[in-house]
Amino acid sequence: MEELKVFILGIIQGLSEFLPVSSSGHIEIFKFFLNVSFFKNNGLLLTLVLHFATALSTIWVFRNEITKIIKTNFKERNFFLLCILVSMIPAIFIGLFFEKRISVLFDSNILLVGLMLIITSIFLYKTDKINSDKGKNTLNLKSALLIGIVQALAILPGLSRSGLTIAVAVFIGINKSEAAKFSFLMVVPLIFGSMAKSLIFISKAESLNFDPSLLIGFFSAFFTGVFACRLMIKIVENSKLKFFSIYCLILGFGIITYGII
Repeated sequence: MEELKVFILGIIQGLSEFLPVSSSGHIEIFKFFLNVSFFKNNGLLLTLVLHFATALSTIWVFRNEITKIIKTNFKERNFFLLCILVSMIPAIFIGLFFEKRISVLFDSNILLVGLMLIITSIFLYKTDKINSDKGKNTLNLKSALLIGIVQALAILPGLSRSGLTIAVAVFIGINKSEAAKFSFLMVVPLIFGSMAKSLIFISKAESLNFDPSLLIGFFSAFFTGVFACRLMIKIVENSKLKFFSIYCLILGFGIITYGII
């Protein structure tokens, strides 16, 4: 039974990491309703495996773009990498100084998840209203920092990291396709950094039991992530975010109603 739950969790992680519906919010909902005991035993390791899978799926989807970045001239390559580094600053700051305070929010707090899903819904709806032809601005350090701040705020369960970062990038005039690409690539270094930190923590733990079901979660998250990442790019380019806006709105109000009742 635990294997099935981990498999489902991998699918949820793969889909919601890229689709603008909040992976953390959906995982909290999943934990609340299914009472996954596996989280209590190998929660940190499971989180690590699932995030590693989605990071690899991002690299796989954008492998051609990453190759082009590596092969491009020194100035352009360094500027893009600098934008990535600048975008990471807010998330690193919050991770270093507010991690313990934020961690208490990840305890099946479905009322908070519901409220944040509604906020996500509003951002997605507004983004769809913007004409993609108006996206003529290019990425710069100021815009990278702004998008990075939004990424840091999206750590709250229910706020979609991909949805909000793409939304803000489009709001400031960046082409929707470029906004989606930067949104997905900017998080990869953070994922690997978080993984390194988690590995250090795990190595200091008294006991750690590797469960074969972790592999089930990894592969379900990876293949689902590849599918969702490619789908999300098309959705953003074709201005179809309103459907996810409706979904987040309905789910948000539904969760809040359930929590109050």
